[in-house]
Amino acid sequence: MSGPTSNPNWNRSGSPAYGTFTRPSFHPSQNSRGSNDSAVLSSNGGEVSPKRRPSPARQQSKHIEFRKYLKRPHLMETQRTLSDALRSAKSREEQETLLPDEDYAGSDGCFNGRGEPMASSRTAVAPELTNNLKVYFNIHRIRRLILAVIEDPYTRDQLREPRMNVLIVKPLVDRLYDADDISIVYCLLVNRMQFLREQQFQQHHQTVDLTRANLCELVAMKVLRRHDEESTGKAGLLLLAQVLVAPFQPFQGAPEERCPPRHSSEYQAQGDNEGKLTALEVAIVSESKVLLAGSASQKVIDAVYRGRIVYTPTVYIDVIPDNYKHKPISLYDPRKAPLLNQYRLMVPRTRNMIEVVQFVVLLALYSWCMTMRKDHFLTGPEIAFLLYGGGWVLDELASILEHGWEVHTQELWAFLDVTFAGIFLIYLSMRFQGWITGQDETGRQALDVLAVASPILFPRIAFNLMPENMLFISLRAMVKEFTALSLIAIWCFGGFLLALKWLSISNPAVGYEDSPNSITISKWMLWIWFGLDGTGIDEAPSFHEILGPTLMVIYAFLGNTLFLTVLVSILSNTFSKIAADATAEIQFRRAVLTFEGVKSDSLFAYRPPFNLIAFLLLPPLKFFCSPRWFHKINVQAVRILNFPILLAIAYYERRALWKPSRALSVNGPGPSKRLSGGLGFWRSWKRWSPHADLQAVFEEEPPGDVVSRIEEEDDLEDAILENSFALSGADRRRSGSPGSAMTGRRRRLSSVWPGPGS
Repeated sequence: MSGPTSNPNWNRSGSPAYGTFTRPSFHPSQNSRGSNDSAVLSSNGGEVSPKRRPSPARQQSKHIEFRKYLKRPHLMETQRTLSDALRSAKSREEQETLLPDEDYAGSDGCFNGRGEPMASSRTAVAPELTNNLKVYFNIHRIRRLILAVIEDPYTRDQLREPRMNVLIVKPLVDRLYDADDISIVYCLLVNRMQFLREQQFQQHHQTVDLTRANLCELVAMKVLRRHDEESTGKAGLLLLAQVLVAPFQPFQGAPEERCPPRHSSEYQAQGDNEGKLTALEVAIVSESKVLLAGSASQKVIDAVYRGRIVYTPTVYIDVIPDNYKHKPISLYDPRKAPLLNQYRLMVPRTRNMIEVVQFVVLLALYSWCMTMRKDHFLTGPEIAFLLYGGGWVLDELASILEHGWEVHTQELWAFLDVTFAGIFLIYLSMRFQGWITGQDETGRQALDVLAVASPILFPRIAFNLMPENMLFISLRAMVKEFTALSLIAIWCFGGFLLALKWLSISNPAVGYEDSPNSITISKWMLWIWFGLDGTGIDEAPSFHEILGPTLMVIYAFLGNTLFLTVLVSILSNTFSKIAADATAEIQFRRAVLTFEGVKSDSLFAYRPPFNLIAFLLLPPLKFFCSPRWFHKINVQAVRILNFPILLAIAYYERRALWKPSRALSVNGPGPSKRLSGGLGFWRSWKRWSPHADLQAVFEEEPPGDVVSRIEEEDDLEDAILENSFALSGADRRRSGSPGSAMTGRRRRLSSVWPGPGS
């Protein structure tokens, strides 16, 4: 590397340039507890570049002790056996179950995972965790660190290699990770966005900036993973949610002279959360698919999608804001919540199912309207479609205002919704203009415009039913590439159109009046482009005896042969890239669907066409009522209009929101609980399957005597673990290189075993 990273003595003075500090040399006798941040960096003589091989003189004993390095608070410090690993897996399983004795939620069903209820308030989300964090300081500190360690371009795969992980990624994670600072992931993603922005405008640093952006994402993923490893149970799940969905402001903690003026709206009434963004939103906008595909991120995304984690999101613009009660980030217990809980209408999974039903109704009304169409007057089906379609389009426009255009367009079917909304607005304006002015022809053309929406609406239902299908995911990206390339081709081939038109005008054998118009020439060129007809080549001598056929043949070669070949190659390459990383693409779309599904605007609680009435009545009412009375009126209206839906949600969530805990079997004689009464229809139906016992064997915990016999048979003591890792321990004693030191951590059980002799 060039620059600071190419000189091993570039920061011997310990100056804070690039956010670095003095790097002490490694001594085996030193206590490694406090040297996690610099042990790996200093082991290479202060060198951060991965190009330099470790010095042969570094053949000391191990410099990383797993017991002191991992810091697992839920495991004993002196003894970590396989039983400890099983208990760690058990704690992760408890994050998805709600035990009967966990009955400490508040009256709204919210609790914090540590045996304490969480009441709704009008204060900021968890002020003790977010308001005192130095976000501005962390952002610039991270930028200086990334600029210091990356001076040469690397691919994403190269950054994930073991040697790069030990020399660059791991030291950054050790230095930046702080169990008490949940803003690090957000600050890393903000820096990723900045490096991606600089990549577009600084051509001389284009590939280097892309490497820095990828490094920020990779470090953010590992920091989030460490939060997941060191926090267990429901409190750990809630901490991960705080990291991803707690709102931050980039200038938080900055000097007053650096802070830009902030404009708060009394109508929106978001308080301190106005202008703040979450790490999840920044990850979506920056397309951090590696981070969002990680297990820690997916754990939070799945909990938010199902409604196990609830919070009030930060939004851009609310059409009907009702922020009288602010939901902090908390866990949800449906057993203690109200029966008619209007906030459950904003759960992403519930809202997704409601949206599918709403779109089916819209499609049915559209088909009915077009089947019974009358050009010169409004029919009953058309009036019903006008009202319902207007409410549906209003819901779509409010979704765009909720989180902004960039986030909304990341949704898989957003381009279909936006296209239909544009067609509907054109139809509505033309229909009303024809009705007001008495022009029947305008009304007929309005229905013709509405008929064009059919190719948009019918594929849209397939996108809803199969959002994780690779065909639809790749189709969205391929349509984007096809549109961009087609516009470029039309722009370039416009010169052929003008040349042929001017040749036909100047041809004395044809004359100006008899020359083909631009539309006719364009039609001939389009047929040649797709290889449908050769009329344009036949008519080419009418433009010019020599130049006309020459231009047409050149255009045929460029358009029909070269352009289509390039187009197919680009689309094939796009599909191959998406298919090669299909899991990350699917999980990224799932994250977008989840983030967009958490709504704050009260308008989304009203179903079309009732949202039109709410849009006309509630915003003016907000100026005449106090926030408390406006909230009461809004809640009562939502509960009345959604009464059957809220009852169905409460019935389902009290039985299936959290995974059922595995029943503990009773020792001694007697039938198993699985075979006793009260099986229910669904359980009885599943027992008829020939493979039912394959699942039923895991539904109950084994009896205590069976567990004791298993432990005696396997002999889960440290001795057998030492034998299992004797080879890796010997390798680690033979070589003190970072790569060999980290080999044990990549093994399954090495994360819970300190190694021999520790």
